[in-house]
Amino acid sequence: MTLERLLDLGHDAEGPIVVLTGAGISAESGIPTFRGEEGYWTVGSENYHPMDLATNAAFRRMPEEVWRWYLYRRSVCRRAVPNPAHEALVALERSLGDRFLLITQNVDGLHLRAGNTIARTYQIHGNIDFMRCEGETALSPVPLEIGDAWGRETPFTPEARRLLSCCAGDGLARPHVLWFDEYYDEALFHFESSIRAAASASLLFVVGTSGSTNLPMQVGGIAAQRGIPMVVINQDPSPFSRFAEESDSGHFAQGSATEHLPRMIERLLSR
Repeated sequence: MTLERLLDLGHDAEGPIVVLTGAGISAESGIPTFRGEEGYWTVGSENYHPMDLATNAAFRRMPEEVWRWYLYRRSVCRRAVPNPAHEALVALERSLGDRFLLITQNVDGLHLRAGNTIARTYQIHGNIDFMRCEGETALSPVPLEIGDAWGRETPFTPEARRLLSCCAGDGLARPHVLWFDEYYDEALFHFESSIRAAASASLLFVVGTSGSTNLPMQVGGIAAQRGIPMVVINQDPSPFSRFAEESDSGHFAQGSATEHLPRMIERLLSR
C-alpha cells in the first residue's frame, strides 16, 4: 500500500491521529541524546553515565549533583528552538483539533514551545522545566531566578538550594522526569491514557524513537496488532520499523524528521 493511501485511510477513519515522538526529533534542534560522551557527569574523580544519574537512587544519594546535571541539561534544552518537524505537528493539531494526540518521550518542552497544547500532549517522561516534591503530583516551574546559563562547572549554591527546595520541608524538590528506576503511572505520565489512545487510533506516526522504553513499545505494539496505518520515521531501523515493514498498513521512512514529517503532514492537511 502506498504512503499516500495509508495517510488517506488514517485521515478518513473516525479515530484520533496519534503521534509518538522521541529524541530524534529534538536532535535536529541541537539537543544531544545525553547517552554519549556529552552525557557523562564527573563527581570528584568518578564519571557517571546518564543511566546512573537519572535514578531516584542517585538523587537520594547526591541530590545536588543530580540537580546540577539536570540544570545543565535544561540550559541546553532552553537554548534550542523548535524545528520544522515540531512546527508541522502544531499545524496538524490546529487542523484536527480533538482528533490529534501527541505522545512524547522528550522532556525538553519543545513541542509546547512550538505551539502544541498541553491538553493534547502527553509528556510521558516528564518536562525538565518543572519540579515536584517527592510523592506528590503537583508540579511547579523551575524558578526563573535559576536562570538558563548553567554550564558543566556551575556550582550548586545555597541560593540554588533555596530556590529548588520543597515547600513541605527542608529537602530539595526533584526534577519532574521519569527516572530509570521508576514506573509509568497515569497521574504524572499518562500511562493508561496512552494505552487507550493506541487502542483507538486510526493512524500512528512514530518519529525519532528507537523503542528502548516500555510505554512507547506498548503503544507501537497495540497499533501493530490492530493493523492500523503506521508510519515510522527514524534514522535507523528499530522495533517500530519492523512493525511497519511486517504490516500491510505500514511504512518506514528512513531519515530525519524534518526530511519526511512536514511533507507527510502537508499531505494530510491537503485532504
